[in-house]
Amino acid sequence: MAGNDTRESIIRTGADLIALKGFGATGINAVLIAAAVPKGSFYHYFSSKNDFGLAVIDTYAADYDAKLSAIFQDRSSSPLQRLRTYFDRAYEDMTACDFSRGCLIGNLGQELAAQNELFRSRLDQVFARWEQRFADCIAEAQTAGEVDTQLDARQIAGFLLAGWEGAVLRAKVLRSIEPMQRFEQVLFERVLGSR
Repeated sequence: MAGNDTRESIIRTGADLIALKGFGATGINAVLIAAAVPKGSFYHYFSSKNDFGLAVIDTYAADYDAKLSAIFQDRSSSPLQRLRTYFDRAYEDMTACDFSRGCLIGNLGQELAAQNELFRSRLDQVFARWEQRFADCIAEAQTAGEVDTQLDARQIAGFLLAGWEGAVLRAKVLRSIEPMQRFEQVLFERVLGSR
């Protein structure tokens, strides 16, 4: 395996294990065994487990940003349809993993934000970028006449992000997308005033 491929394999394998078990319960040895990489390789690419964890966050966030770009920059759909597409993809992802993963950034936020300032700050940066995407989409929907212009797009985006993360967590616990669907319905019908 080439150098960058090895590093990438460690990160992606680690992200999968962390999504299932959490950061604290995921040992470096388990990651290396699953990635079929010798132990020395880990410390060649990462100075510590925390350094590795930050790389997992950055890689996951970059991948997720690419997914968000594909959805929210698709001008063949209206802004609110793009938002619905985002939710539809999330339902597919949640059922595909049999409710075992949820949002890696949300999971890590719950586990690590109170324990490690560097992780808390990095996770907050990721959430802020997502919130901005939602705010931009809502503002675009306002310009298109799909959403009341009296609403504060930034405030709605913050509500969307916080509520959605909670709905994803609840879906994991219930092993059902029903909480996610309920959140989407309330968002569109009661908050955005759209059906």
